[in-house]
Amino acid sequence: MQKKLGLALLGAAMVVGSLSAAAQDTLVISTWAFNADKLKANIYEPFEKANNVKIVVETGNNSDRLNKVRLREGSTVDLIYLADAFAQQGIAEGLFDSVDRANLPNVAKLYALAQAPHGEEFGPAYTVGRFGIIYDSAAVSEPLTSWSDLWRDDLAGNISVPGITTTAGPMLVLAASDRAGMAGDADAAFKELAALKPNLVKTYNRSSELVNLFAQGEIVAGAAQDFAFGRIKEAVPTAVWVDPVEGAYANLNTINIVKGSKNKALAEKYIDFVLSAEVQQALALERVDSPVNSGVTLSDEQAAGLTYGADLIGSLQTVDWAAVNDAKPDWIERWNSQISAN
Repeated sequence: MQKKLGLALLGAAMVVGSLSAAAQDTLVISTWAFNADKLKANIYEPFEKANNVKIVVETGNNSDRLNKVRLREGSTVDLIYLADAFAQQGIAEGLFDSVDRANLPNVAKLYALAQAPHGEEFGPAYTVGRFGIIYDSAAVSEPLTSWSDLWRDDLAGNISVPGITTTAGPMLVLAASDRAGMAGDADAAFKELAALKPNLVKTYNRSSELVNLFAQGEIVAGAAQDFAFGRIKEAVPTAVWVDPVEGAYANLNTINIVKGSKNKALAEKYIDFVLSAEVQQALALERVDSPVNSGVTLSDEQAAGLTYGADLIGSLQTVDWAAVNDAKPDWIERWNSQISAN
């Protein structure tokens, strides 16, 4: 009798275990491939454990992943990480669901520029980077402090800038229009960019190209995103990062819920988790992402190389990506016919 009771209890336990496993939700996240191990340790595994969920990650670059969402009509992805220019594309095409800010209490703790970069209906930014200037201090007689310094005569044949189809390319157009005193005016911007062309050795499409140009001594200065600076500094120890006096441009990475997700409540819980001071601090210390939660505290040594702190983040110029994306086809045509240096 006891043996039969024991077998019955064991069978019941196996059924309960099977039902529990079957009840586990799956959250599919589309993101980049880099720092996968650190993201797994600091975000995915803790969130899985706390919420009885299995996270599945799809990786690729911005355009490829966004295109997959288009083609599959969002049917297999719950959340997507994108640079803000690409996030705006997805919003314009109606690919993302709205978020309920009441379910994202950590948004209130973010720096203002990260809270609603595309409006409160859509996802916040979880990290911030900068587009500024890098130069070799040993090869330049006078320090660079302004976007206008890229046009200096002593830099003829010595600089590189991002191509127009890169994330940062349109920001250079904006910097050129500001230099002309006509913010956002394409005619003024491309007149200034034509004047910059004698200084260009090459336009680059990948940060690795810029690193190689510095390492091989082909350039002494370039306009770049800050994530490239560490590798350039390793290759050229005298390299210096500059936040131009006019302000570096903010590059925001966002998280949005894909329209059609059947796990919206869980997706919102995930976004809020990523925005928490604890997760933001951990990723900053791991050198994965610069924090946008104002409650993160870092020492000068810990913050080195990150976009960190109220003063710096408050000085950044933001981009109206809706307007830029609308103008981009014209800008690409002008760039290819008038500027591109290969």
